[in-house]
Amino acid sequence: MSRIPVPALLVTAALALTLGACSGGSGGKGGAGDGAQDPAPVRITTRPAGTQAAPGQPVVVRASEGQRLQQVTVTDSRGGTLTGKMAADGKTWTSERPAAPGTTYSVAARVADGGSATSSFATAKADKVNKLTLAPGKNTTVGIAQPLSIVFDHPVKNRAEVERRLKVTTSDGTLGSWGWMQDWSGKDRVDWRPKEYWKSGTKVTLDAELNGIDSGAGGWFVRDYTTTFTIGRSQVVKVDLDSHRLRLLRDGRQVADVPMSAGTPGGEKASWRGKTVLMAKEGTINMRSETVGLGDAYDKMVDYSMRLTWSGMYAHAAPWNAAYFGNTNHSSGCIGMSDADAGAVYDQVRVGDPFEITGSGSKGTQALNNGYGEWNLSWAEWQAKSALR
Repeated sequence: MSRIPVPALLVTAALALTLGACSGGSGGKGGAGDGAQDPAPVRITTRPAGTQAAPGQPVVVRASEGQRLQQVTVTDSRGGTLTGKMAADGKTWTSERPAAPGTTYSVAARVADGGSATSSFATAKADKVNKLTLAPGKNTTVGIAQPLSIVFDHPVKNRAEVERRLKVTTSDGTLGSWGWMQDWSGKDRVDWRPKEYWKSGTKVTLDAELNGIDSGAGGWFVRDYTTTFTIGRSQVVKVDLDSHRLRLLRDGRQVADVPMSAGTPGGEKASWRGKTVLMAKEGTINMRSETVGLGDAYDKMVDYSMRLTWSGMYAHAAPWNAAYFGNTNHSSGCIGMSDADAGAVYDQVRVGDPFEITGSGSKGTQALNNGYGEWNLSWAEWQAKSALR
């Protein structure tokens, strides 16, 4: 946990009620000469308090004895507002979200008889800040298998508390769940995957209300995050290692069927099997075998490159392998096609489309964190990776 000095618990503010300059001649309550006592000054206490208060706790505003709060407003130095709930007895108000690090807050309260008071406090700065990277990108359109993925800069120990603050809403009430893992990069990662592939046209919004949340050893979050994306047309790419064919299905109808050659069976050059997700369309890139642990087997500029895993499995053009298309798996792990076929597939697929690889001769199922491997888990297995279960 990040260590931040704990201040005094309470600060008291008071503002005496001021009577109107003129009073009614009827001698009503508060009128001059009627003998009525002035109302007691309005007093409130707040927690946290002071100028170096500990962040990460809700703001609690309390009225003095005998008074009832009617309205409380808590604003921060950047113009944001903390919403909260009033206790049934009107004695306390508690914010729904915690106070964030390095922030000054102003408190304004009004009691039932119309009096008011103000107060303020400031929280200590975070000694370490945690940030995150979101995928897919904001306002993008993606395929039906694209998960919502968050990679954190620093470790997240308080996973359950962080997960509670990650709110996913969809236009059609899609059922899904978060699942935690260690990313291929070694960083902590959490993905939100639907139970089944997304429905085309679904609109998805993430509100990561993390400002003021302590991630544990990784430090504090000091801002909120949001992203939105839309699910595009329903497309599935099916790769059969036995028939050496790649087929593209759109809305269940086949729109392409091309010969290919996948990884050579029997060793590290074999392809992965299972359900993978198109991570990126990278165009023409340099592929070197030493980057994937295959020595100096190749060093080529490769066209129409479609990344499927972090470990280096792609679908791409491989004209040098033309003799094997449609009859033999003879690549270094990738799915190779002719220039024309690879170009046609490249133009039609979308990031987030699933590639379902079946057949014999693979080197096993793609790992969970090797790209987006969550579709290879059953729904129950995926749900079990949530920190809230």
